[in-house]
Amino acid sequence: MNKRLGFMGIIVTDRNKQAGEVNKILSEFGNIIQGRMGIPYKERNCSIITLIVDATTDDVGALTGRLGLIPGVSVKSALSKGK
Repeated sequence: MNKRLGFMGIIVTDRNKQAGEVNKILSEFGNIIQGRMGIPYKERNCSIITLIVDATTDDVGALTGRLGLIPGVSVKSALSKGK
């Protein structure tokens, strides 16, 4: 399969409860993550994470699917159209 560039936006609604599981999953998919920026929003006890990925559609689907199973975590992604 062809890899494509893309980005993912993740909102973690309760940092104290969900951050550990989110970070564990992101570590498992570290081979497709080219960049990561995380912003804690302390006033709302949430975090916003942005990822730059270079991956197949299957890899992105697997990652978004795993993250989406965590209660209180929202994730959206977009990929380039390819070469």
